[in-house]
Amino acid sequence: MDERQYFIESNTTRPANLYCPFCRTSGGYELRYLLRKKRDRLPAGGDERDRAKFAKSQSYLVLLDDKVRCGNARCRKTFEITGLKTMSFLAE
Repeated sequence: MDERQYFIESNTTRPANLYCPFCRTSGGYELRYLLRKKRDRLPAGGDERDRAKFAKSQSYLVLLDDKVRCGNARCRKTFEITGLKTMSFLAE
């Protein structure tokens, strides 16, 4: 059984305060995340190994954006997102 069948996928955004290395200003940005929420029960057709995997799985977020355009009207340069986790588990 494919591990993706254990989760319900959806897109979400979260705010982050980032610092532009070019113009040295900080600002709030909306970053896109992929939310993988664990299903309430195992899909049909799973064996013992699948049940064990499902029991250990958790809901989590994956960061989709790796670059952001500066919000300063004079700068507008694209910079990489650093200092943020690319994946984080959610408390259930």
